[in-house]
Amino acid sequence: MNRIALFADVQNIYYTTRQAFGRQFNYRALWRAIAAQGDITSATAYATSRGDDQQIKFQDALKHIGFDVKLKPYIQRADGSSKGDWDVGIAVDIMTAAPEVDTIILLSGDGDFDVLLHRVRQVYGVSAEVYGVPSLTAKSLMDSASTFHPIDERLLL
Repeated sequence: MNRIALFADVQNIYYTTRQAFGRQFNYRALWRAIAAQGDITSATAYATSRGDDQQIKFQDALKHIGFDVKLKPYIQRADGSSKGDWDVGIAVDIMTAAPEVDTIILLSGDGDFDVLLHRVRQVYGVSAEVYGVPSLTAKSLMDSASTFHPIDERLLL
């Protein structure tokens, strides 16, 4: 059976689906679609934490679906910008999982992951699939994936 490791860049997907569709992403629909492809051996959602009730409910829902939720504090800088980047954490976890699975699935449109996906495909021979909003996903990320799955109506609430 196809062993799958799933990685969700929650902030990226939240903002891209909101910008492109004005709607939220449906993590349950994603889980059902991926579970039909094989055995989800691990699923991790990476998010920032502000500690508000709505976010806590969302994080609890992700856990109920089957995700391990990793949180970083949301940092508001004096200049008004914010920080809560999980890129290095996601990359480390993907490199750690790649030797143990057949398929890596990344939910993100961030082009910073293109080199990572190319590398795990080359070194470990895994399939590397990406789910992203087509108009807001880096072309380099789409090109580095074995398969690109466009987020559309089927994956929205």
